[in-house]
Amino acid sequence: MKREDVRNIAIIAHVDHGKTTLVDALLHQSGQFRDSQLKGDCILDSNDLERERGITILAKNIALMYKGVKINIIDTPGHADFGGEVERVLRMADGVLILVDAFEGPRPQTRFVLKKALECHLKPVVVINKIDRPDCRPDHVLSEMFDLFVDLDADDETLDFPYIYASAREGFATHDLDNFGDSIHPLLDMVLEKVPAPEVEFDAPLKMMVTTLEWSEYVGRVATGRISTGKVRRGEKVTLIKAGGKHVNCTIDSVELFNNLGRAPVEEATAGDIVALVGLDNPEIGDTVACALKPEALERIDVDEPTLSMLFTINSSPLAGQDGKYVTSRNLRERLMRELESNVALRVTEREDKDSFSVSGRGVLHLSVLIEQMRREGYELSVGKPEVIRKKINDKWHEPFEELVIDVPSESVGSVMELVCARRGQVIDMTAGETGMSHLKFSIPARGLIGLRTRLLNATKGEAIINHRFEGYKPSEGDVPRRANGVMVSQAKGQAVGYALWKLQERAEFFVSPGDDVYEGMIIGENARENDLVVNPIRGKKLTNVRASGSDENVALKPAREMSLEAALEYIEQDEYVEITPKLIRLRKIYLTENERKRQHRSANA
Repeated sequence: MKREDVRNIAIIAHVDHGKTTLVDALLHQSGQFRDSQLKGDCILDSNDLERERGITILAKNIALMYKGVKINIIDTPGHADFGGEVERVLRMADGVLILVDAFEGPRPQTRFVLKKALECHLKPVVVINKIDRPDCRPDHVLSEMFDLFVDLDADDETLDFPYIYASAREGFATHDLDNFGDSIHPLLDMVLEKVPAPEVEFDAPLKMMVTTLEWSEYVGRVATGRISTGKVRRGEKVTLIKAGGKHVNCTIDSVELFNNLGRAPVEEATAGDIVALVGLDNPEIGDTVACALKPEALERIDVDEPTLSMLFTINSSPLAGQDGKYVTSRNLRERLMRELESNVALRVTEREDKDSFSVSGRGVLHLSVLIEQMRREGYELSVGKPEVIRKKINDKWHEPFEELVIDVPSESVGSVMELVCARRGQVIDMTAGETGMSHLKFSIPARGLIGLRTRLLNATKGEAIINHRFEGYKPSEGDVPRRANGVMVSQAKGQAVGYALWKLQERAEFFVSPGDDVYEGMIIGENARENDLVVNPIRGKKLTNVRASGSDENVALKPAREMSLEAALEYIEQDEYVEITPKLIRLRKIYLTENERKRQHRSANA
């Protein structure tokens, strides 16, 4: 039977197409909240990293009542690096709202999330957002969406998808482009009409897939998922079916249903509900909560494999332990294992030395967000250069390729082509738009993307719009150009002196300022030439007791280049680490002394 009192929907889109802003509009116009409860923009982007970066990182659940129907809404990330979040939460939905920018149209991540939604047999509802933009082209975008559905081999029923126009920022949805209206309710009406009610079996044995995990200091792990069949009650005995078919008997301590922005405890939840359960014994994503009498497992979540790996190791620099609270390999291991419990797209492998770990993810942003969270929690660590994960297929090495899409002013097309093609990128399509922007599409090895974004933005004066998504594995290409410049490496430990930096600045761009702590082997700047240069940044001017008037020289230094975490990860080479502490990000050589570096270089060439 169908449960007409519930709708379960996920909101999916490319990054910056307005998912979280649409949720804001739904919250404000639902009539369920006082104004004081809804403060600011992007209400669901609740943690500091999401607010600072302006992106959604974690999928989140809320529930709204509309015309007597409970609508469970799942807000998902839009960036390709967080595709694992989208893949697991789609298992809880019956339909999806696919947001598309009325100017930009479908983008690489739009294709990715729509493909995943169609694989899960979810009902799509297309929302063409931002129709209040002066440069919008909603009819063209609607046609492009139809072409995308055709390209993804959608069946005839799916091709007849419902659609609506909206402006999430202004808070309205409409079927008529000549009459915008002032309410988001037409979208909610469409959800009730077009998104199918969940088909349920109340009398069947309990089955629920764990799709999200939270941690509470008071009750431990809280497992969230959608009940596929049956019912679950507080105090009920259940069986947790783990990977490999292992059965664990548990007792449900608490059953909570999503209500507005939070959860409310209930005595019982039934099939079709999205529910949070407390009391399970170490649940993991993909586990099945089943009836104790007739335990039967659901098919585990299948998530795309990671494409990029980094080396995580302890901070072994001379300045280790000054800022952080957690500095040992045991601390690092525990934190990474805890992250594995909720981050389904992550892989962690311990290396032979027991002090370092190979951590694999979807991209530099995926891993850098984890690193940023760890440093804010008080961890110190060192991270190596990102490397792509290769596979051997038919006795030939294959590497991951990405579809790279760049929108750029027409006068900068030459610079973009030169940069991308130098990194083994191949042009697939190139069109000139009516607004003076050119649309370029490339196929490029994933390793060619590392460090490319910064160079593209510099070459186009910040005007390039860059998107990419995983395309597939192809035979390995030749070498990709490495960093053109060498670095300046400190030969002494102490504090950088303005006089020493001033004498060196003609041949370098510095990453440190006078007074900063430095140590032997630390990278303090970028050399103007391609070789590495060992220098002494702590050498002061020798003073005498005889001083002539006017003999002192004015020390005028250029400001040091500030490196963000992503920029530092993309900058380093194979023989370098990024040293990360709660307060600072430093660059260093893996081998700190010059003799060690020469010895390693000789052995590598032997």
